[in-house]
Amino acid sequence: MPAPDTTGVRAARLAQLRAAMARHQVDAFIVPSADPHLSEYLPGRWQGREWLSGFTGSVGTFIATGGAVGNFAGVWTDGRYYTQAENELAGTEIQLMKIPSGASLLHIDWLAENLEAGQTVAVDARVLGLAVARLLGDALAARGIKLRTDLDLLDDIWTDRPGLPPEPVFEHVAPYAVQARADKLHATRNAMAKLGAQVHFMSTLDDIAYLFNLRGADVSYNPVFLAHALIESGRATLFVADGKVPPALRERLGRDGVQVAPYADAAAALAAIREDATLLVDPRRITAGMRAAVPQGVRVVEAINPTTFAKSRKLPQEADHVRATMEQDGAALCEFFAWLEQALEEGTALAAPLTELTIDEQITAARARRPGFVSPSFGTIAGFNANGAIMHYRATPASHAAIQGDGLLLIDSGGQYLGGTTDITRVVPVGTVSAAQKRDFTLVLKGMINLSIARFPRGTKGPMLDALARAPIWAAGIDYGHGTGHGVGYFLNVHEGPQVISPTALPEPHTAIEPGMITSNEPGIYRPGHWGIRIENLVLAQPVENGEFGEFLGFETLTLCPIDTRCIDITLMRGDEVAWLNDYHRSVRARLLPRVSGAARDWLELRTEEI
Repeated sequence: MPAPDTTGVRAARLAQLRAAMARHQVDAFIVPSADPHLSEYLPGRWQGREWLSGFTGSVGTFIATGGAVGNFAGVWTDGRYYTQAENELAGTEIQLMKIPSGASLLHIDWLAENLEAGQTVAVDARVLGLAVARLLGDALAARGIKLRTDLDLLDDIWTDRPGLPPEPVFEHVAPYAVQARADKLHATRNAMAKLGAQVHFMSTLDDIAYLFNLRGADVSYNPVFLAHALIESGRATLFVADGKVPPALRERLGRDGVQVAPYADAAAALAAIREDATLLVDPRRITAGMRAAVPQGVRVVEAINPTTFAKSRKLPQEADHVRATMEQDGAALCEFFAWLEQALEEGTALAAPLTELTIDEQITAARARRPGFVSPSFGTIAGFNANGAIMHYRATPASHAAIQGDGLLLIDSGGQYLGGTTDITRVVPVGTVSAAQKRDFTLVLKGMINLSIARFPRGTKGPMLDALARAPIWAAGIDYGHGTGHGVGYFLNVHEGPQVISPTALPEPHTAIEPGMITSNEPGIYRPGHWGIRIENLVLAQPVENGEFGEFLGFETLTLCPIDTRCIDITLMRGDEVAWLNDYHRSVRARLLPRVSGAARDWLELRTEEI
């Protein structure tokens, strides 16, 4: 556990914030985990919630009050981060405000209940999602509470606030970019026309990177760059910081009818839209600040970004690249796990103790030796025993565990390759594994297999599939506090929509599983203070039958890495489950053997033996 905040840094920052609130006559200030693009992972400039609170989780909302309301500070986050937040907020006045599943906007209710008519809440509209802004405005207005969205108080107090990242934009090219930029723009304009729109504004970074076949390095782990885009019938404008687009790339963009404009000009371009035009925006993927720039006379159509659907459905050639990428990633994992088992056997003979930090170093190094590797796709989660029960645990130099004794080591990692994005979780035994740990592991495996073999009518909403993975776990009176599956990009964000397999997501039309979608399959069991188990593969939705009752889909498992059979209680497995696992391991062995040698090859053959 980190030491208490003895330096008073966070207390001093809170005091500065409250002084700024007093100057502007603000009673409560909201800092969401967001940037002007509503990203999940944020550039340093917009990590204000972390800067103020010290909470490093990727999801959370910070609120501070002062003046007549009284001094309060809290971070709202969900069950994935409870333990982490408790540790990171220890020693401060900042309270953990627990969000139950499906109640991500609970902080809005808290504001409405704890402030009085005439008092003022402030939030920067430039980082506040439009849909959330509407809910917030309605809730506060009903209580007579004022809402200001024109203040960024962080600029008042964050004297060394980072600027915009300077890394250059680069092109995602053939053979990995299988569809030309001009063709993607044409398809987007066709979708706009069907909605009656002549203009379309986009802010989400992965949508923009996909549409223009461009990539960047402005956000950790995600190969995207800060930009807005305005698509019109005859041209497209990419708003990006000066100097980030090399001249040769700018020229190629120009040949496709794409002009580059300064990043700061995006709002002005919206304000200049003709009043006889119809504008398409996605209310869940645009900020309130950008929406406010649109002239009142412009007709606005609100619908999901066409690119969000398009990029989620991987083309057959893209799926082929992902399969090849999975072979490279799987081979890297064979090298890593062979090294890990040898290190565990050597134990105290090692020059330095084996720790959770070592896992990240070694697994990244193994991937970096593979062709097409660019970077990790997220920060590696390596949690031994109790740390494995922290769903989004991250070992740090100041707080990590040595891997020794008996127990389970959970490793969740992934890579960004030119030909795809990977995300995999495996659990390996250390020393002796208890019967209770084997039982939990087997229940999780049964849940993962249950979803892997599912068949369902095309158009089935992703949230409806969640119970398939949970059924064997529920049957034992156990549950887990995260969704079972998220969409995965193609050399893009490791988390992408619109599909999701989660009990807390609404089964809306845009969440339907469609052919070509890549989704994670990752049930788990977490016992706080003891151990955590998650088994994760990526799966590709594919047509499997078209008959009297319509088209049915199933999942092709993409991930290639053995599942450790030493953790299985075979007495809990049905015959068809054993057959699935043996078939999976035969496929893993056949596809990876040509790519490994030496100790990695020996490890692969051992860990894919039939049970």
